[in-house]
Amino acid sequence: MKLGIVTDSTSDIPKYLIDQYELEVVPSILIIDGKEYADGIGISREDFYKQLPSLRTQPTTAAPSIGDFSTRYDSLLTRGCDHILSIHAAGQLTTIINSARQAAHDFPNKITIVDSLSLSLGLGFQVIAAAEAAEDGLEAALHAIESTRNRLHVFAALDTMENLRRSGRVPGAVAALGSLLSIKPLIELTNGEVKAIGAVRTTKQGNERMLKFLLEGGALERLAILHTGAEPRAKEFLNVMMQQASQSVPRDILMVNVTTVIGTHVGPNGLGFAAVRAV
Repeated sequence: MKLGIVTDSTSDIPKYLIDQYELEVVPSILIIDGKEYADGIGISREDFYKQLPSLRTQPTTAAPSIGDFSTRYDSLLTRGCDHILSIHAAGQLTTIINSARQAAHDFPNKITIVDSLSLSLGLGFQVIAAAEAAEDGLEAALHAIESTRNRLHVFAALDTMENLRRSGRVPGAVAALGSLLSIKPLIELTNGEVKAIGAVRTTKQGNERMLKFLLEGGALERLAILHTGAEPRAKEFLNVMMQQASQSVPRDILMVNVTTVIGTHVGPNGLGFAAVRAV
């Protein structure tokens, strides 16, 4: 069976890996002052995060259309794929997977839709695991996704709660507490939900808590350091981590400036990681 793999741009998979695994990535939509941008086209991530604090109106996001997915599915099947595995951002946080499911109706028994229950490289690592197992067929790819998800941890130390509060992605009471106390929230993305797991008053304290979360759990199979326009903070975090790590860490550690479609909701100068523990 030749298996095609589709995901969406919230997966944050670097281009060289998209090319290596021949992935199809459907862009989400960023909307700034009424103007729509396909994710990654028309405005760079660097420029977006520089502009975000001074934008008069909060940017919004939209899922790709059903037609966007239909086009990708049709193309893969026309090019000889026997089946398509379509893996997407957490359905509790975005409607992207709904568009994929509706598009799949036009291709009976040809598309398997998977909710990653995650975002950014939390999704991306599941996609990569599926791609690595694809030669062994659909069941092997699905098993690789499940195994990765069971060992996945996604944490972030945000610089502000304001963007999450506006987006409605966290309970109002939690967001209001963050704003009231001028604290920097620590969040975990687990089983498709954003959960507040603590708060700190300084960026340094946030980095320290993140490092503690990362280094306490044992050897790592995959790791991505994530940031929202905060490359110096991310590099410093990585350097300290490498100095303190006593467990095994991956040879190839990704450093990713998170897509604008996610950054709209979490705000600038955030730091996070997606990690898959070793078996």
